[in-house]
Amino acid sequence: MSVLLEFAMFPVDKGESVSPYVSKIIKMIRDSGVTYQLTPMGTIIETETMAEALAIVQQSYDVLEPDCDRVYSTLTIDVRKGKSKCLTGKVLSVEKIIGKVNK
Repeated sequence: MSVLLEFAMFPVDKGESVSPYVSKIIKMIRDSGVTYQLTPMGTIIETETMAEALAIVQQSYDVLEPDCDRVYSTLTIDVRKGKSKCLTGKVLSVEKIIGKVNK
């Protein structure tokens, strides 16, 4: 099973630049060994179970909670049974089609 979870999480009580806080979350994700992709608007992770994905969200909050009084989050989840490596596979699929169209 592939669980893709795209999320953004950041403090809203720390001013305009929150990259020092987001970088703490990304370090935790990187250290966890979960496959991830950082984007300008959020982070996408891929796990094998919903519980693993939601645990990363909880751990992300736990990273911010000691220093932040207000944390904003958005989550989008795509679960697909019988598949894996969808984080890269979906992109490759579209790129193959684009390559065929541009030839």
